[in-house]
Amino acid sequence: MRKHFIDNLRCMDVFLLIPYHAAQAFNTWGELNYICFAPNKVISSFIVFMSPFFMPLLFMLAGMSTRYALEKRSYSQYIVERIKRLMVPFAFGVIVFCPVLAYIGDKTNFGYGGSFFAHYKVFFSKWTDLSGFDGGFGVGQFWFLLFLFVISLVSVMIIALTKKVFKKSQSDGNIPFWLIVLMVIPLPFLYDLLAVGGKSFAEYLYVFLVGYYIMSYDKAIEKAEKYRYITLAVGLAACVADVYMFIWSGKDYGVINVAAKAFAEWFMILALIGLGKNKLDTVGKVSTYMSRRSFPYFSFHFLWIVLFQYWLSGMFVGNIVLLYFVPVVLAYAVTFICSEICLRIPVLCFLMGTK
Repeated sequence: MRKHFIDNLRCMDVFLLIPYHAAQAFNTWGELNYICFAPNKVISSFIVFMSPFFMPLLFMLAGMSTRYALEKRSYSQYIVERIKRLMVPFAFGVIVFCPVLAYIGDKTNFGYGGSFFAHYKVFFSKWTDLSGFDGGFGVGQFWFLLFLFVISLVSVMIIALTKKVFKKSQSDGNIPFWLIVLMVIPLPFLYDLLAVGGKSFAEYLYVFLVGYYIMSYDKAIEKAEKYRYITLAVGLAACVADVYMFIWSGKDYGVINVAAKAFAEWFMILALIGLGKNKLDTVGKVSTYMSRRSFPYFSFHFLWIVLFQYWLSGMFVGNIVLLYFVPVVLAYAVTFICSEICLRIPVLCFLMGTK
């Protein structure tokens, strides 16, 4: 039976991308963005609160979904499906959407004075950190699709190899919950391992594989559901501690801050899986609507956030509340309109990975 809570958790996570990415323009730690406003601790706290588990949850859900996918697909069929769903929208997004983001980044951060079309040459010839914040080649939010594709390929190789080596060993996910909790231990050591643009390939691969080998089984999911409020309490406490140490304390807590981040990541993922299984394992009009639009929504959302922040930057000077919330509301509206249009054009559906 389909695990509807996985689809619903994924949609909820993707739905929060707009306020999350809009907040990056107000960060207090000096990170460059396509457009930067006055640093704001409250808005930055939202980013730091969400960031430990926000994207890792998607990799965990992808790992869980991979087990279900491989039960009815061969490895080659799975890889072909990953190419269609991940690499096609990745290539389309980088070619069509990212040059717009990079152009705005170059204008707002470095005073680029040329035309938008002239900037295409800059985009495809200037290679730096692949963020695009400096006007050079960047992949924007599409880094997630690239990471997920590579991790999917690596994981398939690992899965195929382990099945050959351990032919008679078949886990059913029935392991003690304390052992699942202890899987938090490797995380602090993975954050800087195989990191690209501040994003750890090793961390996301680890979470993906735990999703495949452990959390995809009903018995593990039932344990997450049983202890959902305990893991939620620990996760929320760790998130608050992470925010305090990183944003408000004014001190460098070093290893303690890293540990808080790891606890926030792992316990919030377990809590959300447990809460999802308990509250969201249903299918209805809203979940069906969101699930169908999640891919075009993902592709369009960042473009409209940056465009509205850029267009409205001179209108709400000094008013941080309006400068944050108005672009967010407008981006939601236009992103959903674009998603509706996309669903009615088969070519765009294919280019954005929508079935």
